[in-house]
Amino acid sequence: MKITSIELFRLTIPMEPFVIATETCYAAENVYLRVHTNHGITGVGECSPFPMLVGETQDTCMYVGNQLAKLLIGKNPLEIEERLNELDAFIAFNKTIKSAFDMALYDIASKAANQPLYAFLGGAKKEIQTDLTIGINTPEKMAETAAAFVTQGVKIIKIKLGKNGAEDITRIQKIRAAVGPSIKLRADANQGWDYPTALKTLEAIASFDIQFCEQPMHKKYDPLLPELKSKVKVPIMADESVFDHYDAERLIKSKSCDFINIKLAKSGGILEAIKIANTAAKYNMPCMLGGMVESRLALTAKVHLAMANNNLQFYDLDTCLLGHLYDPVIGGARYNNYFLELDETPGIGADIDPTYLLAAEKFVI
Repeated sequence: MKITSIELFRLTIPMEPFVIATETCYAAENVYLRVHTNHGITGVGECSPFPMLVGETQDTCMYVGNQLAKLLIGKNPLEIEERLNELDAFIAFNKTIKSAFDMALYDIASKAANQPLYAFLGGAKKEIQTDLTIGINTPEKMAETAAAFVTQGVKIIKIKLGKNGAEDITRIQKIRAAVGPSIKLRADANQGWDYPTALKTLEAIASFDIQFCEQPMHKKYDPLLPELKSKVKVPIMADESVFDHYDAERLIKSKSCDFINIKLAKSGGILEAIKIANTAAKYNMPCMLGGMVESRLALTAKVHLAMANNNLQFYDLDTCLLGHLYDPVIGGARYNNYFLELDETPGIGADIDPTYLLAAEKFVI
């Protein structure tokens, strides 16, 4: 099998403003691609760049993706690791756009095997329950949102923090009071605190039964993570500090975290995500599968991955519920009261509605 052509599209989805510690999203400015083969099989992929995290934008992904696509024409898409190694040899980093190519190659391979992606990866159906995230707002507004989530059937709430430590404590206090003791609460500071603020804030919120706190400090403070972890009761989940399995092993060996958050747009895709999860499994460290603001296309690929790796034990798969004002995806994973379900369609089983792409800028290689 050979790759004959590749199409890249700007996939822009309007959103309600979503605020985290490092930026505010007003639209999901993603990239969608189609990889065509001489066997009539087309693979699809999507990536969602977060500039403050990965150093990539929709513009850079479109440009670099154009260059990467040229490398793959005429090559065998079933040799997934070889193709991805070629992309890495051409340009360092740029993991977000590479994750879209990774996804498309896995889509082709699993379609060629006539298997849904989770089965191609050696997995089986299992229960996947996502949390739902509250963006940063006033403590009162966030508590109101949390209470509304509970009435909608949400059982796990992720709370964005990191703007102001003292106010973050109030946010947690009011949200816990609003939702009661049975709802699981997760915190995510998105690198927003320095060490003194992280220590003080985590000590203060420990009494509110917080399942874990993601990335309390900027990754430049990684050397301080072992000390922070040893002093606080809230478990620490590394996110922006872990881009690949080498980062994972470094943080695990230094006793810097209790858990790791894996994102395809951060790791470069499914292949490296599996390596991170398996590395953590060697040390009996569970991982979470998270995301940026992807549509249900990339979300569906992540649900397949979650069903194929038993060390992915926490799920932050609410990406397209974070204010997307339109769903352009055909097929794909479905939410059933915040549990995610898949059918048995070969490959990823999702695609973008062609009519949504009519006005989108595209490159054809």
